[in-house]
Amino acid sequence: MRKIILIVVAILLAGLGAFIYWKYFFVFGKGVKSGHLNYVVLKGDVWKTYEGKLIQEGIRSRTAGAIQSYEFDFSVVNKTIAEKLMANSGKWFDLQYKEYHNVVPWRGHSVYIVDSIISMREVK
Repeated sequence: MRKIILIVVAILLAGLGAFIYWKYFFVFGKGVKSGHLNYVVLKGDVWKTYEGKLIQEGIRSRTAGAIQSYEFDFSVVNKTIAEKLMANSGKWFDLQYKEYHNVVPWRGHSVYIVDSIISMREVK
């Protein structure tokens, strides 16, 4: 009986571990976003994380009758990348990112994590 209980507990723990990995650490998607870098800031009460916003070309409406620009909110884990972005706010960037299912506080406030800068240029 004791062996069965240990096997059931082991299966439950493995299932819980797999669920936590899938929910918080599995890379759901990868891609590239392009646009004008609006800002990157270091903020947070307990865990300081780099948060930024990229304004993409085009317009869209979240509500009927309203016009709003495309905004890409993201977090940056790498301090070197974040500092380069902060020093070049207002320029046009192509940013490569990873998308997760959920956030963890020490990684940032967004499910989108920028992991590299593909290109940067002055706005015309």
